[in-house]
Amino acid sequence: MSPYPPLDVRIVTPRLELRGATDGLLERLAPLVRAGEATADPPPWDDPSSFYEDDPDRRVEGWLRGVWRGRGTVSPDRWRLHFAVMVDDEPVGMQDVIGDEFDTFGTVETSSWISTAVRGRGIGSETRAAILHLAFDGLGAREAHSEAAVDNAGSNAISERLGYERNGTSWATHQGEPVLGQRWLLRREAWEASRRDDIRMHGIGACRATLGIDVASAPDPRS
Repeated sequence: MSPYPPLDVRIVTPRLELRGATDGLLERLAPLVRAGEATADPPPWDDPSSFYEDDPDRRVEGWLRGVWRGRGTVSPDRWRLHFAVMVDDEPVGMQDVIGDEFDTFGTVETSSWISTAVRGRGIGSETRAAILHLAFDGLGAREAHSEAAVDNAGSNAISERLGYERNGTSWATHQGEPVLGQRWLLRREAWEASRRDDIRMHGIGACRATLGIDVASAPDPRS
């Protein structure tokens, strides 16, 4: 067990497992980042992103600093949980869930990358389903948001498949070039309507305490 409860969280589905991204798991993921396996086509949505770095060592260093920075920012209104995506006990990517003003609005945002070597097998959809189960059932979220470039067919298809509704567009930059993004919104009622009964979670209570979340009194922005 880790002395830091969020690192002990596990979400298990029939196809994969999300594990709190310990430094040991980050070390196992580093070769994928170094080899450019984390870079999507279209490119990563965040700009600037360490995944744009041409130098493999700088790419890994920037990625690690980002994870450590997110891990160290924890309060009831702002937190980010990082998970390694495990398939047959091998790390193949990462899935994050971010709470911004969570104590006020109960909303989360998700972000992920999957190694190019395992894309096209439904891993991305299963990973998103797992993190949504944590967000809604484990952390008491009211809404989940996602965003991707309009030409990112894979990410947008996952959102649509999992019941999100289109929620407008916004502009961002990829390496200085403007790119139009599609916003997505999943309401708790929509998730409840198709929630799965084959996803198991471990270590949630201690994690909620660390994040300052009281599910029994989770905020409802509609009230």
